Amino acid sequence: MAKRKQRIYTRYKPQTASAPKKRGSWRALLLLLVLLIGASWWAGKTGRIALPAPLQRFVKRDAGVTESAKPAKVNPPPKPISSLDFGTLPEPPPPLRNLAPAPLPPPVAATDTNVSAKPVPIPSQPSTVTKAAENVNSLADDVFKPRSAWSTFDVQIALSRMAISPGILDGLSGPQTTAAIKAFQEREGLEINGKPDLRTKSRLILNLPPYTSYVVGSNDVANLRTVGKTWMAKSGQDLLGYESVLELVAEKSHAYPRFIEQLNPKMDWRKVRVGDRVKVPLIQYPEPEEKAAFLRISLTNRTLQAFGARSNLLAHFPCSIAAKVEKRPVGELRVANFAVDPNYTFDPENFPESEEARRLGTKLTIPPGPNNPVGTAWIGLDKPGYGIHGTPVPEKIGRTESHGCFRLANWDASHLLKLVTKEMPVYVGP
Repeated sequence: MAKRKQRIYTRYKPQTASAPKKRGSWRALLLLLVLLIGASWWAGKTGRIALPAPLQRFVKRDAGVTESAKPAKVNPPPKPISSLDFGTLPEPPPPLRNLAPAPLPPPVAATDTNVSAKPVPIPSQPSTVTKAAENVNSLADDVFKPRSAWSTFDVQIALSRMAISPGILDGLSGPQTTAAIKAFQEREGLEINGKPDLRTKSRLILNLPPYTSYVVGSNDVANLRTVGKTWMAKSGQDLLGYESVLELVAEKSHAYPRFIEQLNPKMDWRKVRVGDRVKVPLIQYPEPEEKAAFLRISLTNRTLQAFGARSNLLAHFPCSIAAKVEKRPVGELRVANFAVDPNYTFDPENFPESEEARRLGTKLTIPPGPNNPVGTAWIGLDKPGYGIHGTPVPEKIGRTESHGCFRLANWDASHLLKLVTKEMPVYVGP
């Protein structure tokens, strides 16, 4: 009987190897949930966290305070921002004054064209430019306010108004615009990088609108000429004037003809009449305050620069140089003579590549005018046959070569005439 009881006891004895039954875990979970709900309610009531929308109304009801009843939170007034908070540009260092040209080797022998130094008058071609300029960057009835340069064209027009020519105006960035920016940066004591950066643009100020209107005059139409194709035909003309109103307007505004066409898309250039208004760049070189002390021509950069007595930059122009290296004079030259609207002496010996020149075998006198081979201005040098002059094709300046002379756009050559004096040194270097 004892053994039987022992077996029964052993049979129903709890098995310690099995997992014990968990008791009270659901109570801890419920307590934790209550604590979380209470903490969330308290944080939402005090504004420490944002509760979901369904719970917010319970918090407000319990709090007994509506959002409209709460005092509005007043933010302190914003701190005024000065223009100086964006960075103040330091004053630029003074421009370099020690720009006296170094002595250069003597020039080499060469020959080129002959130009009469005696001025030959031509019929005047007065232009009418309205003073009430219109600004395409603003409404027509807005009053233009001085501002810094914005676009590439703004940079070009601002440089041109200081006689720092970026070449022919076209609104496109190129080597000549880069060279002009470098010249301006050097003059202003800025970093010379040739880029229209923020500091450079802040110094390029437009005091006048970039555009204006040109009124075609009766003399403009009367002086138009069809230029002969041969040297003999040109020598028989009375004047080598502009061939079209488009060419006239483009040259007077220092612009590329295609750029003028873009500014006037509705203009029929084959039917331009007296009194028609043409939209053009508003450009005029400043009147010189002093004569130049010397000129410097860089053959590598293809630029001509005029400097004052204090080595201050007065003008910067792109120029063309001789195609053949042996015809490029290097060294110190002197201004021998100069003339406005000169005629041109065609010498066949200077054009051996021309079949007409070989056939003619005689010199010809070419009448003056903007389409004269030397343009509207001539500055003769003390080296026979050499000079600085204008050209009938300003868009090719700095891109094509001459027989030996230094070519400028007509407007640049005419302005240079106001700066030069007889016997003034001209330094030609690499």
